[in-house]
Amino acid sequence: MHDMAVTRLERMFHLRERGTTVRTEVLAGVTTFLTMAYIVIVNPAILGLAGMPVAAVAAATCFAAAFASILMGLSANVPLALAPGMGLNAYFSFTVVQQMGVPWPVALGCVLISGIAFFLMAAAGIRQMIIAAIPPHLFAAVAGGIGLFIAFIGLRNAGIVVSNPATSVALGDLRAPSAALALLGLILVAGLSAWRVKGAILIGILVTTALGWAFGLVEIKPQPYSLSAMTETAFKLDLSGALGLGNHGFGLVEVIFVFLFVDLFDNIGTLVAVSKRAGLAGPDGSIPNLRRILFTDATATIVGSFAGTSTITSYVESAAGVQEGGRTGLTSVVTGLLFLVTMFVAPYAQAIPVAATAPALILVGGLMMAPLVEIEWDDPLIAVPAFLTLVMIPLSFSIANGLAFGITSYAVLKIVRGQATVKDWLLFVLAGLFVFRFLYLAAG
Repeated sequence: MHDMAVTRLERMFHLRERGTTVRTEVLAGVTTFLTMAYIVIVNPAILGLAGMPVAAVAAATCFAAAFASILMGLSANVPLALAPGMGLNAYFSFTVVQQMGVPWPVALGCVLISGIAFFLMAAAGIRQMIIAAIPPHLFAAVAGGIGLFIAFIGLRNAGIVVSNPATSVALGDLRAPSAALALLGLILVAGLSAWRVKGAILIGILVTTALGWAFGLVEIKPQPYSLSAMTETAFKLDLSGALGLGNHGFGLVEVIFVFLFVDLFDNIGTLVAVSKRAGLAGPDGSIPNLRRILFTDATATIVGSFAGTSTITSYVESAAGVQEGGRTGLTSVVTGLLFLVTMFVAPYAQAIPVAATAPALILVGGLMMAPLVEIEWDDPLIAVPAFLTLVMIPLSFSIANGLAFGITSYAVLKIVRGQATVKDWLLFVLAGLFVFRFLYLAAG
């Protein structure tokens, strides 16, 4: 019976063809889950500030992440996990609800509209055209930039790097328990990886978590919670308000545009980086099952809005599972099933301290520098946009901003160098939209 199940999984996900096994994929799925499990705590905390019921958002977060990740695995067969996007949830809570005064049900309606727009853009082939218009060397820079981004997140979460008013960032107190634990975890994960130990990242996370418990660094204070809590946000979105039938007018057009714009380029960047790391991208940078990936992403955002959470997006933490050997959709299915189980114990997800997942993010970030060798650094037309993409992702804390700088500078340099052609029309349209976005943000 066990052999039959394994055989079915191998056929369904083409495991042998991609040089992987059920055991490796399960291990990768667990690793991806552990590196992004923080969203179960963080997303409800952020959306809770918008007046949304925290317990309901916790359940909705788990459900949306489970649905999206399982659907991605089954439909597109890629090791890409999804959940409510960081940054977009902050925009939803702080800007849309708190600053603009938009009720959270109306904001959820905006999320639904952006999801439908995503779906229509994918059906019309517009999203695929945008991906094709971006030169391969910028995608290599995006992969490296995301590596720096997630490594920086890991260093910051651990307290190894801290904010400083004089220098923006500075070295933290390495004697602090969290920083010391993270450094110990980093040595452990890096050492195991150097010895080519299977499951090095997962072992490192679990051992570091155990040490955190042993030394009292993890404080668990679960809130009263039950699955029925999700009914407080499920199907509570206000579509008529989002369509401008309420009292918020043109401002909601801006909200929908931001949801659409940021998620589009965050997803493109993450998708390319994880595909490259998994060895799934073609020599020309093409991504297999791209249409299904984009449809899944759009469907997930639509379902998430009905469940009661902000925009669903691909997670860069998927790279941790890929590093553990994940090559197929089985990795995503395992991650999704773990999120499904977490629905029943959502408040206990904080049992995994950030100091335990930080080493995984730092290590994976470093390993994602590999695609940078594909960039022709001696050609300024390629090197300058690639460099701006690479550094602006971590420095602006946004994948979308990094791509914006890269695409805009590449388009300008093509004009200056006299190499602009009619075939590049979409590249220049994208650059124009980015310039408009930056001017609009500055004016605001």
